[in-house]
Amino acid sequence: MDLPSPLAWLVDEAGASPGPERFLAELGRRLLADGLRLSGGTLTLSVPHPIIARRTWLWRAETGAVIEALAFAAAPQSEAGRDWLTALGPVWEERRGPSQDSPMLGWAGIDNGAGAGGFAPAEADRLREVARFAAAPLAALAAREARAALLEAYLGRRSAARVQAGELARGTGETIRAALLCADLRDFTALSEVTEPHAMIATLDAWFDRVAGAVHAFGGEVLKFMGDGVLAIFPVMGASDDAGRVGHGDREACEAALRAVAASRAGMAHLDQIRQAQGLAPLPFGAALHFGEILWGNIGAADRLDFTAIGPAVNLVSRLEGLCKPLGRSVLISGAVAANTATALMPLGEHSLRGIAQPCAVFTLPEN
Repeated sequence: MDLPSPLAWLVDEAGASPGPERFLAELGRRLLADGLRLSGGTLTLSVPHPIIARRTWLWRAETGAVIEALAFAAAPQSEAGRDWLTALGPVWEERRGPSQDSPMLGWAGIDNGAGAGGFAPAEADRLREVARFAAAPLAALAAREARAALLEAYLGRRSAARVQAGELARGTGETIRAALLCADLRDFTALSEVTEPHAMIATLDAWFDRVAGAVHAFGGEVLKFMGDGVLAIFPVMGASDDAGRVGHGDREACEAALRAVAASRAGMAHLDQIRQAQGLAPLPFGAALHFGEILWGNIGAADRLDFTAIGPAVNLVSRLEGLCKPLGRSVLISGAVAANTATALMPLGEHSLRGIAQPCAVFTLPEN
């Protein structure tokens, strides 16, 4: 069957598009080449994400550029796609599916005086036919984006990318260099005994928001939440065989981790002020930083895996965090991190850590 170029592409190739932005740009380009007078286009997908409700890609015909707009779950209903199209010209939109969460495909035309929204009847018929042929590849794209959003929400961006790439075999992984952050709340068990469960969940969420928010802001990734605890990594990026470059990557990872823990401490100080105004107790916490090699990959049972990190460096940062309460400090930093930063740190001497053969040089952030 001899199909027009846009329809043939939708049938044969569109389902393998690397992402929604490429799908929209290529479809728009082919529609232009096929004679449709368009000024822009949009594609909106709903995503199962705790923060983001919908993602909308906006294509401008004049430049071929695609940008993305996000609609957040807690925000009022957004019509980013329609607003974009309306600013460009007459609008044609169609939802490809039975529910409000189905993909929405829209186009802006060039006002040619045809009336009925600016699209001639023949043009509107062609766009309806394009939307019908786009249903199957859009369903595939929407499923892939939904899977990616779920994996990122539960595994983190880097780990999710590894799993999506097919690295699923138990025991597989790679050795990477990273700064590690381990943190947890103090006296959590006692607090949970006297706090109503829903209020306790809200307290944990507020704590995790401060720590995980700081980790993500400075390029790190939360590997796991463990009760009231957090384990996060700041991988060395762009390492090469060049010794200078490797050393620079080490310093960048450690500096990022130090900025994140300082931001976490500031965030928790602000949270304690809010809790004090509400008549609630403060939330003391401990956090530790270390730097070293970790094995990052799949660990677990044959049918239940965790994509996480193990190794001596993980053990050390966990033991170091346990020293926060005895030393009366909210943040402790190992000598390995101190050796990779120009940040002014306060030395606390060497300390033995349970299960660690060699004493660890311990530092902390200045109090002010």
